[in-house]
Amino acid sequence: MSLSAGSSPLHSPKITPHTSPAPRRRSHTPNPNPANYMVPTTASDQGGGAHVIQKETVGGTTYFYTDNTPAPLAGMVFPTYHMYPQTAPHVAYMQPKANAPSFFMADELRQELINRHLITMAQIDQSENPGVPSEVDSYHSLFPLEPLPPPNRIQKTSNFSYITSCYKAVNSKDDLPYCLRRIHGQHELPPPRQHVGLLPESLIWAYIVQLSSALRTIHTAGLACRVMDPSKILITGKTRLRVNCVGMFDVLTFDNSQTNHLALMPQYQQADLISLGKVVLALACNSLAGIKRENLQKAMELVSINYSSDLKNLILYLLSEQSRLRSVNDIMPMIGARFYTQLDASQMRNDVIEEDLAKEVQNGRLFRLLAKLGTINERPEFQKDPTWSETGDRYLLKLFRDHLFHQVTEAGTPWIDLSHIVSCLNKVSLFSLCLFVYRP
Repeated sequence: MSLSAGSSPLHSPKITPHTSPAPRRRSHTPNPNPANYMVPTTASDQGGGAHVIQKETVGGTTYFYTDNTPAPLAGMVFPTYHMYPQTAPHVAYMQPKANAPSFFMADELRQELINRHLITMAQIDQSENPGVPSEVDSYHSLFPLEPLPPPNRIQKTSNFSYITSCYKAVNSKDDLPYCLRRIHGQHELPPPRQHVGLLPESLIWAYIVQLSSALRTIHTAGLACRVMDPSKILITGKTRLRVNCVGMFDVLTFDNSQTNHLALMPQYQQADLISLGKVVLALACNSLAGIKRENLQKAMELVSINYSSDLKNLILYLLSEQSRLRSVNDIMPMIGARFYTQLDASQMRNDVIEEDLAKEVQNGRLFRLLAKLGTINERPEFQKDPTWSETGDRYLLKLFRDHLFHQVTEAGTPWIDLSHIVSCLNKVSLFSLCLFVYRP
C-alpha cells in the first residue's frame, strides 16, 4: 500500500490505490544464496571458459548481454537465514557506552538525526510571525534558522552591506529543503557578540582543515568565496562545517558593462585567505571582538599563550599582506600531520555510522514481513473467501504470529522479547511468505 504526499491516512480507503509503484528490477531483498557470492578466478580459468549469453525482459523490451560473472568457489557455505554479524573490532574497542542497543542504532545518533529531521520539517505559525513570508518565488514552508530581529531593528551583515536573515525553505519544484538568505533593505550595525572560554586546539585544526578544503575547491575552479566570515559558516552535526552564501556577492555586484568578470578573481582569492585568517583568529579567541583592528595585538598574545606556535604562525601568515600571490595550498605544510589526524577521525566516524547502519539494514525487510502478516491475519470480512480463510497453510501464519508476539515469562505474564522476535523474523524468507499471501 502506498500513501502519497498530501493524502490523509484518516480518509484513505482500505484498498490498494492503482498508483502504487510496480516492483522494480532488483528491488527485492536478496536471499543469502551462496551462488550470489562470487570469487575472482585466475586468468587461465577465464581464458578457457566460454561466455554465457543472458536474456532479460524489462518493460516489454528484451535485452541480451554477456555474463562474465566468475563461478563461485567450491566448498563455500553460507547461512540460510538473515543474520547480524558482530561489530567490527576497531569499533567494538572504542569504549562503547553501557547498555548500548544491539539491534538498533545508537540513541545519540538517532537523536541527532531526529533533531535534524525536526528542523528540516519545522514550520512557523504565520499568525504569530507575520513578518515571515509564507512563500518566496518557488519556495514555501519558510522557517528561520536564526533569531528573528524586531521589526524596527533588523541586523545588517558586515559582508554584503545589506540586511539579511537566514531561513529553511522547501522548493516546490523538487520538494527538497534549502537554506535561503533573505536580503532586506534597511541598514543598522549589529551589536558585538562576546564569548567566554576557549576552544580546544584540536577542534580549531579540524575547522581549519574543512575551511581550507572548501577554499581550495573554490579557488581551483577559478572562483572566489568572498563570504568567509563566522556569520556565514554553518555547523551541522558536531564538527561538520559548511560555508553559506557562496556566490551571493557575484550576484549582488554583477556589472554587465565589464568585459572580463574574472579579472579581479586573484584579488578576491587573496582576500579569502585574509578572511580565513580572521575566522581562525576568532575561533582561537572564541570571540568576534578579537578580529577587530584595535584588538588584534591582544588577540595574538592570547593565541601565543594558550595555543601552539604552529597555529600562531598560520594566523600570522594568513593575515599578513605579501607582494606575491599566495595560494591556499601554502598552508598545507603548516597543517602538517594534523591533516591525517582529521582524516583518521573522519574515517573512524564513518566506520561508527556504518556499524550503526548495519544494525538497521534488515529493518526494511522485517517491516515488510510484519506488514504482510498484519495484512493476512484476522480478516473476518473475508471468512467466506477460501483464499483468505485461516485454514490450511494460512493457519500456520496465525500460529507463527502467536509464536512471535505472545511470549510469556515463567510466571505466565506477557512480555516483549525483542531478541526472540528479531531472531524468528530473520529466519523467515520474504519470498516464502509471499507464497502464503498470493497462493490461491
